[in-house]
Amino acid sequence: MSPRAKSILIVLGFVAALAGASWFGLHVWTTMGDVSISVHGYIALGLGVLITTLLGVGLMALVFYSARRGHDNTYDS
Repeated sequence: MSPRAKSILIVLGFVAALAGASWFGLHVWTTMGDVSISVHGYIALGLGVLITTLLGVGLMALVFYSARRGHDNTYDS
C-alpha cells in the first residue's frame, strides 16, 4: 500500500470518528427532553468551541514550527 493511500485511510478514519462522536453527542442532546438552552447559552457554547479549537490549532502550529526550525534538537555541551 502506498504512503498516499495510508494517509487517505488515516484521514478517513479520523473523519469517521469525528462524525460518529458528533452524531452521538447530538443524539444524547436531543433525547434529553427537559433540557433547554437560551440564545446566550448557544452563543457561549459556540464561542467556547471556537476558542478551544483556535487554541489547539495554534499550539499544534507552534509544535510543528519549533520542530522544523530545530529548536527541539539536543545540543552537545
